[in-house]
Amino acid sequence: MERTDYFIRRLLLIIPTFIGITLVCFGMVQLVPGGPVEQMMLRMRGMGEGESRPAQGGEVASVSAEYRAQLEKHFGFDRPWWERYLQWLVHDRLGLDTPSYKYPDKSAWQVISQRFEVSLIFGITGFVLTYFVCIPLGIAKALRQGSPFDVATSALVFAGYAMPAFALGMLLKMLFCGTVDHFWSWFPVAGFESDHYAAMGFAEKVADRIQHMFLPLVCYVAGNFAVLTVLMKNSLLDQIGSDYIRTVLARGGSFRRAVWGHAFRNALIPIATGFGSVLTLMFAGSVVIETVFEIPGMGRLSLESMVGRDYPVFLGAVSITALLGLLGNVISDLCYVLIDPRINFRK
Repeated sequence: MERTDYFIRRLLLIIPTFIGITLVCFGMVQLVPGGPVEQMMLRMRGMGEGESRPAQGGEVASVSAEYRAQLEKHFGFDRPWWERYLQWLVHDRLGLDTPSYKYPDKSAWQVISQRFEVSLIFGITGFVLTYFVCIPLGIAKALRQGSPFDVATSALVFAGYAMPAFALGMLLKMLFCGTVDHFWSWFPVAGFESDHYAAMGFAEKVADRIQHMFLPLVCYVAGNFAVLTVLMKNSLLDQIGSDYIRTVLARGGSFRRAVWGHAFRNALIPIATGFGSVLTLMFAGSVVIETVFEIPGMGRLSLESMVGRDYPVFLGAVSITALLGLLGNVISDLCYVLIDPRINFRK
């Protein structure tokens, strides 16, 4: 009952926390200069100065104030900020029903959903690869502490951790994408799929996606490999050196049983903190990696919408990511309970 009460409280706390996050983000966005009204005014002045449309400086200057007032009313900036926030939160469903400023014929959700598949595939694949490789690797390093295997793998994972993502991406493109003569051309230079992807068969589509995803995924998971591998290794070493493991060995239990039957489950407790992040990975993304490989993911969309002052799209992506992050924290606590039922949240 104590755990049920804890999770109910955590779920209820999501509501005020989410409102606080979105309120701060909404307020900061309103304070950023160069909003949609200013950009529309600049585009109007630019049209007046073009060669195909004769300049009418006096007319633009005389109607600019009136036109600005109309734009502010169109975008809703003529109302108090709290009224706009309530409409965005309740009536417009986090602004997802609001038309995008950059793509007026599409709602914010339609723009976000176009990038959803890309971020979902990259996020889930990266998460699975990271955990299913780093956990066994960390265990192997802990059981072979100080061996040549431990030293070699440590050098490899820390080299990937130390190298910036954009540098690693450019290096991989240079070596394996044929951008430089005398190197290999094994993978596509950019993009998420080939131009003729729709006409391919199922097996060809899978192979094409793997080719496009391989190098970006290497950059995507390289930084996480070192942290998670070392965390798993050190956690297992701490458990192996604990008194209860020595007790198991002293009573005649085998080292294999002591590790896999007792130490392994307890060593997973620190690792469980990242399990809930699987919800945010579908909307998360690396702007640098997506820019280097020209991948149309959520990272680039968030940056482009912020730079272009496309507030509905940006706030929609931020609010969804925040909500999934809050739910992910609850899932991480649930993973604690599943791994170690002795955990008492009240204490």
